[in-house]
Amino acid sequence: MDWLEEELKQALAREAPPEGFARRLNARAPKRRVVGMRRWMAAAAAVVIISGSGAAWRHRQGMAAKQQVMLAMRITAGKLNHIQERMREVRP
Repeated sequence: MDWLEEELKQALAREAPPEGFARRLNARAPKRRVVGMRRWMAAAAAVVIISGSGAAWRHRQGMAAKQQVMLAMRITAGKLNHIQERMREVRP
């Protein structure tokens, strides 16, 4: 081997970290509250799903009520037309 390869081998050789390295590293790292964040995200997703499904259910119920009212109006209009025709026959 030439001298450059030998120096690279020495520079890149594995060595054990100094004592207390992991403790110091963890002390400097910001505390992550992943578990709490996951709970909040799950709760937020549940709220969105529940409110969305509630809105869809209300919309469906509203459309069904609208169809019932329209049917009632058609039936009423038909009966009123029938009564008006009879009244025209009675009145000369």
